[in-house]
This record gives sequence, structure tokens and C-alpha cells, in this order.
Amino acid sequence: MPIAPPPPEVEVLIVHPPRLPALGGEAVFAVQQLDADDLKSAPRLDVALKRAPGVSLFRRTGSDAANPTIQGISLRGVAPSGAGRALVTLDGAPQNDPFGGWVIWSALPPEGLESVTIVRGAGAGAYGAGALTGVIALEERGTAQGVSALDLSLAQRGGARAAVAMGTSGLLVTASAETSDGYVPVRGGRGAADAPTTLDSGSFAVRAQGERDGIVGALRLGVYEERRGAGLVGANSTASGGSAALTVARIVDGGGWRLQAWARSSDLANTSAAVAAGRVATTPASDQYSTPALGYGFNAAWQGRGETFSWEVGGDVRFADGHAYERFRYMAGAFTRGRESGGTTAVGGVYAEGVLDRGDWLVTGGARIDAWRQRDAVRRERDLATGAVSLNQTSPNTSGTTPTARFGARRRLGDAGWLRGAAYAGFRAPTLNELHRPFRVGNDVTEANPTLTPEKLYGVEVGLGGDGPTRWSATVFYNRLDDPITNVTVGAGPGTFPVAGFIPAGGVLRQRRNAGQIEAWGLEADIAHTFGDLTLNGALSATRAEVDGGTAAPQLTGKRPAQTPEYTVTAGADWKAGERLTLSANLRFESERFEDDLNSRKLAASVGVDARAAWRLTPDSEVYLAAENLTDARIEVGETGDGTESFAAPRTVRIGFSLRR
Repeated sequence: MPIAPPPPEVEVLIVHPPRLPALGGEAVFAVQQLDADDLKSAPRLDVALKRAPGVSLFRRTGSDAANPTIQGISLRGVAPSGAGRALVTLDGAPQNDPFGGWVIWSALPPEGLESVTIVRGAGAGAYGAGALTGVIALEERGTAQGVSALDLSLAQRGGARAAVAMGTSGLLVTASAETSDGYVPVRGGRGAADAPTTLDSGSFAVRAQGERDGIVGALRLGVYEERRGAGLVGANSTASGGSAALTVARIVDGGGWRLQAWARSSDLANTSAAVAAGRVATTPASDQYSTPALGYGFNAAWQGRGETFSWEVGGDVRFADGHAYERFRYMAGAFTRGRESGGTTAVGGVYAEGVLDRGDWLVTGGARIDAWRQRDAVRRERDLATGAVSLNQTSPNTSGTTPTARFGARRRLGDAGWLRGAAYAGFRAPTLNELHRPFRVGNDVTEANPTLTPEKLYGVEVGLGGDGPTRWSATVFYNRLDDPITNVTVGAGPGTFPVAGFIPAGGVLRQRRNAGQIEAWGLEADIAHTFGDLTLNGALSATRAEVDGGTAAPQLTGKRPAQTPEYTVTAGADWKAGERLTLSANLRFESERFEDDLNSRKLAASVGVDARAAWRLTPDSEVYLAAENLTDARIEVGETGDGTESFAAPRTVRIGFSLRR
């Protein structure tokens, strides 16, 4: 009987988005790479990112419970903010919200990503405005036939999540949906005012691409929506939006070019509530029922590559237009005032960057210059019953130019060691949210400021490390942030203030201001080693930051910036405990941080542990049992003027199925 021939081998064709290869100079800076395994073990992208040293989520709150307006991310403990001081890109297109600068993490499911590159330190060069404390560069996964990534899970408190990435050689579809009944952030002193932080979110994106005569083109379209409960009765939010990016590139051995046009639209509805004494009830405080915004831009790059020297020149421009519409001043069972506030911003620049690779030496340098503009500011308030205008405030248009640069060198030491040094400058223009939108959290009110100017960061760092069986690195840095945009306390309730109106007892009035400068000295270190089937890793971030409020905010001089921990330690273990069983755990310790600019509200130090056990079904799939905050630690994320504390999620156990190809 003849033996049947083996089945023919089928070549799997994976088509990646059109992007120019990195010049190779990033190695002189503090860079960390997250691969598919790192992303697979985290239920949300922000959870994976916070395991990296120096990554700060505002108010310690993850995207499972954070209001959209505080989903900002920053690198290094210079001064985290709700807007975020790091630029997030997806294959070159900015992902920061056009109105507020925050990132809607539910719109970026890890299943749709291939890798993440974290560059700490101001990112001039190709990254430009917004890369103040660094860059988080996301790369979308390549397309392949069928389902390439899938995650299905159920969790405590009504939690459920589904996400998939699938397509063909020229098409990638990514979709996700998540729901949760949430948890009540306030534990001690809880009252009728408190409610769960519920979540319902969904996202969908499609990328189609093709090639002709060596030119690759791709069109990516995406939409998202998330609805949240904020933890108080009557306080809720809805964030929605869409994005489009058209990229055309030609990539050859000697370099190439890329052109990209992108647009992002967003809308935010946000209701806030005042809390009665004893937390016995809430009263509507404001209804920001719509915040439509549109951001759009273009970028271009031309690259040349040689055996020892490579270069890139290019430019980019970004525009944003947005307004906030709000009802406020709740009296006799109804809102009595209406408000419209908003304006437009623009920033654009050109850059040139080069990399010299001479064996043991890697040297890179680049410079750029940007022009920025803020105009058409408006703040108009009126009586809802009569239509009479009670406030009509305009501000002069402002503009300027800002030069930035970055330089660095890395020297190979023996077979596995290296020494590097870098200096850099970056800037971030204020967002429309910071310029124009006042907001309220409980009884605390923060006023906007249309006269804000860009904040600028200057820094130097030196690093030493090794790439052998034990991978390790240590970096010391100094950063100076000039004109930081800070929420400055200007009054306390009870009392009535110009423009802001009445502030109740226990509440404070703050205004966003450019407050002097912040100096930060720091150490970052990480280490990883594999012992057979066991891999251990650890990281430390230690930052001493201090404010000099200058004449704008002298009361802040000598204080630590709000939301800035002095120490962060992360540790992880991955153990292949058997042929099919894998166990992993991640720990994060964070020292105390202050909730406010005056350092009067202290958030206690915290330790959180996440754990995961996975049983492999096939080479590509597994079932898993995971627990976030395994020890059910009390991780404090907020404190009100009357001392009421709120906390991150309690222990959450999740069971699921995962597939990655």
C-alpha cells in the first residue's frame, strides 16, 4: 500500500502596517520593549504599561474605573497629570485625545498590538510636541488569515470581556467589548451618596492595505464608546469617538519615505455631584452634556540608510478644535446656568536626525523647531430661563516657537556591557481641556485658564547595563520642567468666588496655572534572569521631585508635585511549572504620594499583586485563571477635603480563554 505524501506546506503571509524601520538610535536612551507575551498577560494595555519602571497612571487608577479625563499617562515621576505628559502613537498616528490629551485605553485592546516601545526622556526628533516625558509607541499586529488573537473572560462583580483580531493578508479587524458592575471606591464612612464604578465599553477598528509598484498604502478606521459610573450617585460619564489614518510608504534597502494623514474625533459627557455632609446624599452640580472635539494632522518622513550612518528628515502638524457645553448652578431642583467654552490649537514642526553606528560606538543626534498657536478662546455663560448672558469672556490669541533637540551616545563594554549618556529637551502645549474646561470632583472645583503657555522639559541622563544571561540596566537622570501646568489651590470653601461661584464646605477651588518649575533627580534600575524554566525580573524607580512655584504660585515652593511617588518597585516571576502549566505573578509597590498641590492630602503607600495561572491547550491557545490585587490590598487613590478616602478595585478574579498566533 503506497504511503500518502505529506500535506504540502502552506506559507503563512503576514502583512505589517507601512512604517519606516527605526534608525537604531533609540538604544542610547532609556528604552523598554513589551512583546506579545507581556501584552497577553494583562487584561488592559494600561495594566501592562504600569509594570514598566517609571510609568505613572494618574491617581493610581486604572482604566477599569478611571474617569476618561484622568486616563493620562506619564513617564518618570516628574509630575503625572490627567492630561498625561507622554505621547502615545499607533504606527505614527497620535492616540491622545484631541480635547484633553488623555488616552482611552479601552479603544486600544492588547489583542490588536504586536509590540510596545517605551522611550523615557523628552522625545524630540520625529515625535515632536507632546513627548514631554517620553513616548509610548504602539505597533499594530500584522494581518494573517483567520483569527490571530482572541480573549474571552468572565470576572467577579459581573465582569465580562471579549476581544478579537482577525482578517486576511490585506485586512485586519480588531474588536473588543467589556462590561462590569464595578465596585464602590469609598470603604470607610460609606453613605447613600456612594455608588459603584460601572463600566460598559466597546471598540472596533479595521485596517485595509495593499501594495503596488513598491508603494504600500493602508487605511485604518476605528470607533469606540465607553460608559462609566464615577462612584457617586448622579456622577457618570460617556466617552465616544472615531479615528482615521491613511498611510502611504515606500521602503527600500537604502531608506524610503512615508506620508500619513490622520484625524480623531471625540465627545465627552460628564456629570458631577456635590456630596452632602456625612455622605448621606448627592446633589447635581454640573452636567457637561457634550464636549465635541476634532483633531487632525499630517506627518512626513524621508529616510536614508547606510552601513554606518543613517538619517531622517521630516515634519508634522496637528490641529485641534473643541468646545465644552455645560449646565450648572443647580437650584430649586433644576440647573439655572449654561456654559460654552472652547477654542482651537495648532502645533507643527520640522526635524532632522542622524545615527552613526561604528561597531562599539552608537551616536545619535537630532533637532527640531515647532510653532504653536492658541486662538478663538471663548467662555460664555447665560441664564437658562431668560437667555441673558451673565459672562462673556474672551482671551487674546497667543503663539510662539519652541526649539528642541536630543543627543546621545552608547559605548559597548566587552561582550555584553554598555555605557550610555543622553541630553534632551521637549515641550507640550496645553490641551483644550486645560485651557478652557472647568471641572468638578465631589466638592472640589478646578477652573480652566486660557492664558496657559507650553511646558518645557530639559534633561540629562547616564546609564550602564548588560545584555548577557542576566539583563540589567541602571540610569540616573536629572529633569527640569519649566512652566509646568499645575492645578493650584486658590481658595477653600465655604465661600463664593469670582467666575467659579460657590464652593461648599470641605471643598477647594483650584485653577490650572504655569507654576514656576519642577526639578527631579532620579534613579531607574531593572534586572531579569532566567533559571531554566523560571524567569525573575525586578525594577526600581526612585525620584526626588520638588516644586519652585516662583511668583505664580509661591505657596508651592518646596512641595512635592501632586501625584508623584518617591519610590516605585516592581517585581515579576514567570515559571513554566510543567509541560502545559505556566504560573506568573507581578508585584508593584509604590510609596506615598500627595493628592493635592499643597501636600495636605496624603495617599498611603501601597502594594498590589497580580497573579495568573495558564494551562496550554494547543501551541497557540490556553485557558487561564487570573487575579488582580490578589491580596485585596487597600490601594488608596483619592482623598477629599474632609478626609474621605477612596480606593482602587478590590481583589478581582478572572477566568478566560486566550489564543495568540
